[in-house]
Amino acid sequence: MKARSAIVYSVLRLLAFLVPFGIMMLFPVLREYYWLAAIFAALIGLSLSVLFLRKPLEEATSGLAERRARVRAEASDEAAEDAATDAAGTDGDGAASTDARGTDRPDARP
Repeated sequence: MKARSAIVYSVLRLLAFLVPFGIMMLFPVLREYYWLAAIFAALIGLSLSVLFLRKPLEEATSGLAERRARVRAEASDEAAEDAATDAAGTDGDGAASTDARGTDRPDARP
């Protein structure tokens, strides 16, 4: 994920809330009811982000999706390697595993 796109989106969302909140705090009535100003600023910020921040959100989420796909691909590669190692009957360092009798093949007689 590109950290820049996530940071840009977060800063723009904060500004979409803080600017209307700051403007509303200039009114004497809303200074007394600061919680009402916060609610209105949140609604305005949400509306602005839905209308104008679609592209930064898209960039941030596509970066997250790419990162998740890359992690899943690496995990599936590791699982396939583990399965291949188990199917080949070798331990982690490539040496053939032996049974309790010390033989390489289970059908071998002592």
